[in-house]
Parts: sequence; C-alpha cells; structure tokens
Amino acid sequence: MKYSTLKWESRGAIEIVSLARPEALNALSPEMARELSDYFAGLPARLDVRVVILRGEGRHFCAGADLGSVAFAEAGAGRPQRQMAMQKLYSGLVRAMRACPQPIIALVHGAACGGGLSLALAADVRYAAPNARLNAAYIRVGLGGCDMGAGYLLPRLVGLSNASEFLLSGRFIDAERALRMGLVSEIVAQDRLLDAGLELAQDMLKTAPMGLRLTKDALNAEIDAPSLEAALAIEDRQQVILLETEDHKEAVAAFLDKRAPVFRDA
Repeated sequence: MKYSTLKWESRGAIEIVSLARPEALNALSPEMARELSDYFAGLPARLDVRVVILRGEGRHFCAGADLGSVAFAEAGAGRPQRQMAMQKLYSGLVRAMRACPQPIIALVHGAACGGGLSLALAADVRYAAPNARLNAAYIRVGLGGCDMGAGYLLPRLVGLSNASEFLLSGRFIDAERALRMGLVSEIVAQDRLLDAGLELAQDMLKTAPMGLRLTKDALNAEIDAPSLEAALAIEDRQQVILLETEDHKEAVAAFLDKRAPVFRDA
C-alpha cells in the first residue's frame, strides 16, 4: 500500500495508521478520504491485522475537511450530482470504518473538528490527550450539524441532549467534558497516548481472533436491535458458531492448564 496522505506501520497484528498532512493540520482532503476508504475497505480480507490504531501526525488529530480543496464542486451544470459523489466519498469512509472487522482505537490530540470528529466517532474506542478539543464544525460553515455519521453516532455515545447541544451549536468539547460524557474512555498524557493505545490493543490480542471480530460485528448490530429478544438472538448464534472453533477448545484447555492460550484463528 502506497499512500501520500497516510503513514502506517505494523507491530505484529497491530497496525498504526497516521494521518500525515501535519502542515495542513491533517485536514481531510478528498485524497485523504479516498486513501482512508481504500485502507479500511481492504481490512476485511486482511486477517493478519487484528487491531488498528488511528492517530494524527503533528499538533492535531484532524482539523476537519480541507475547505481549500476540491471537496466542494465548482458551480455549473451537474453541480448537485458532482457534490453528491463527493459527499458519498466522505460518508463512505465512516461506513468502511464501522464495517471492517478489526477494532479501531482512535488517539485524539489537539483538534478533532468536523470530519476529524467523525473519524473519532467511527472508531470503537477513543483515548484523548488533555489538549483534545472536538466539535461538529459542519454547522459553523453554514452546513447542517449532522454530517459523516455524527447525527447517528454521537447520540448513541453521549445521549440525545448532549449530542444536540454540540451538533446544534458547533461548541467545542474539551477532554474533561468528553470523559464525563463517555465520549472518550480515558485521558492520557500526549507523550503516552500511543503507549496507551498499544496496551489496549495488546489486551485485545489476548482474545481469540474470530471472537474479537464477531464481537465488533455484534456490537454494530445490537446498537440498533429492536428488542432484547433480537439482541439475544444475535448473541446466541454468534456463540454457537464460536463454540465450534478450535480456538474455543484451545482457550478452555489453556484455562484448565493454567497457561496462556495459543490461538490459530481456526
């Protein structure tokens, strides 16, 4: 994979993906959106990658959409159609992040505005540096406050009242407020942010690979389950599938032998 706006490195089954436009505050350009979409859309076929850490280079996580780019179609015939295609590019990135089977840990420092907020929301876990500041910047540039999944994801994470406060105003959420609302799991010193993400990723790697993938799948499905019965049906089927794996047998044997399991994703 060769990208011009991203950097990535592998640490065993963990992949660290960095937004790499620090000179532009990692603003989300169409090129970056395409590269991120390509990366996340390819993950379902990459079972060697089990956890993804998403971070930003430089002083900020992501300052939002690059307003100086071609993200906004020029005036003229067919502009609504061209703009819809661009909109689908950006919203499709969030869909790809939620659809990939690997858990995504977002490490947020500095600004996470607009599209940067949506990238953080689309992750499975968020850790924040003390200087993190997040906002739904869309409404501050004359657009609706709900964009790139923010109107769907934020209320599910922090409740409708909190989400409405920030989506309707574009106010900034500092790290302490984000922690109190449950938007981030932990506040970590910026120089330890990557270490904290790697520690969580290592704990995830202690689980059976298929069990980890199906747990993210179940969480995605159950957040919108119409009833407890529907949620239980999802979980029952998942557990029956996993009971038939060799990794389940290995986990039980390791527990009885008082040793660490050796999983083979089988």
